[in-house]
Amino acid sequence: MRAETPSAGQAAVSPWLDAAATRRANWALALAGFACFMLLYGTQPLLPQLTGAFAISAVTASLSVSAGTVAMAFLLIPWSLVSDRYGRVALMRACLFGAAIFGSASAFAPDFPTLLLSRVCVGACIAGVPAAAMAYLGEELAPDQRARAMGLYIAANALGGMSGRFLAAAISEYLSWHHGLAALGLLGLLAAAGFLRLLPRGRHFVAQPLQLRPLIADVRSIYADAGLPWLFWTSFLIMGAFVGIYNYLGFRLSLPPYALGPAAIGAIFLLYVLGSLSSVLAAGAAARHGRQRVILAMSLCMAAGIGLTCLAPLPLIIGGLALFTFGYFAVHSLASAWVGRRAGTRRGLVSALYLSSYYLGGSIIGYAAGWPWEHFAWPGVAGALLLPVALVIAITLHLRKLGDA
Repeated sequence: MRAETPSAGQAAVSPWLDAAATRRANWALALAGFACFMLLYGTQPLLPQLTGAFAISAVTASLSVSAGTVAMAFLLIPWSLVSDRYGRVALMRACLFGAAIFGSASAFAPDFPTLLLSRVCVGACIAGVPAAAMAYLGEELAPDQRARAMGLYIAANALGGMSGRFLAAAISEYLSWHHGLAALGLLGLLAAAGFLRLLPRGRHFVAQPLQLRPLIADVRSIYADAGLPWLFWTSFLIMGAFVGIYNYLGFRLSLPPYALGPAAIGAIFLLYVLGSLSSVLAAGAAARHGRQRVILAMSLCMAAGIGLTCLAPLPLIIGGLALFTFGYFAVHSLASAWVGRRAGTRRGLVSALYLSSYYLGGSIIGYAAGWPWEHFAWPGVAGALLLPVALVIAITLHLRKLGDA
């Protein structure tokens, strides 16, 4: 057994990070969360430009988003096992620098297959950060500091995803998509350097052997739960609808009569700020009215938002997207909290399975929504995305027997 610790005596005197070190850890993990989502979704606002640059279809261009998220979905659990064996801090450092390097490399891709390969590597590296970050917080921070640290990490995820998309789109309008991705890669390297400098060393890590049999037994017991598999499906479906609508609405708005430029399309991603608002409001509403009722209401908001995007006036399209986004973040926050409530002692593995389902849904449905776009334009995309939202409504009704437990 080995520990990431200067000495056992020091760990015994100070079981948790002190106030100054806790602040450093919070800032370090916020930088990591910001960089990860900035790099992961950097190509999403550039999809219309990629179709022209590589002479590919919209559905093929969307693979530049799905390639990273599917790699992340499949590697979350393997990276968590590596983290248990070799340490949290070393893994996060290596993966964050790796993601920034591959993100920078994607800016210089000479062809689309090379771009896809670089995006797969970005997603593969990013998966190691959340896989180790949750465990690091649990091991090193005082219990009363963990919720705040996790909230800051998640907020940084959203800010990074929003800022990265907007920055890449704005730079690409005046220069090129190469410059947009290069700028994100440079910011990723700076964030990785800040992370390396700020994050305190782990003192409580104890290496665990890599054992697959207990893992398989735990997974089986989790999928035998009455509620968790359905909540995993919920994450799969809502993320798929979310990625699908943001992937292809940019194509619609780049065409006449709107003919919006990359910067204007990138500005649409600023609607992500609604996520912070809806998450807070949803938590309060769930405490008053019950989690299931609020999930049902917010799923209906998602459906209504999709419907509004089918109308012609641009303000109504943006309003519909805002309504959809508000509902999505509310459902996601409540579903993830529900998962945590049902997870019991297996919280780490349950969270990894939830996130794997989440990113896999974004990869599969986000990509598949391109087929109705190519054959039926926006009404086809809207109709296709209403299906996963309808399934979420059906799942929520099915879970009524669980109450809010």
